[in-house]
Amino acid sequence: MKKSAPLSLPLVFGLMLGTFAFPAIPQARSNYPKPPEPLDPATTNPTPAAPNRHIDLARLQREADDLARTAQTIPSDVASVRKGMLPKDVIEKLKQIEKLSKRLRTELNP
Repeated sequence: MKKSAPLSLPLVFGLMLGTFAFPAIPQARSNYPKPPEPLDPATTNPTPAAPNRHIDLARLQREADDLARTAQTIPSDVASVRKGMLPKDVIEKLKQIEKLSKRLRTELNP
């Protein structure tokens, strides 16, 4: 029978503590679960606004003219308010100005 050489003390402690074990290999996760599809169909297939959109320039011009005419009446209405009289249609005019402005902004914004 052959005698084996005694193990060195650092080697014994290394084996006991696992320092000479294989290094930890990080697990690569390339197959994360896929998130569910959104319930809102508008976000699923957004329609391209620019290529399919046709701007009616004549209608935009009419709306811009209407907006300008309505806006010109507001200073005299505000002057009436300063005198203590509120014209009955001033609120409706302001709402119409907002509506026309928003429509024009939406049509002209790409």
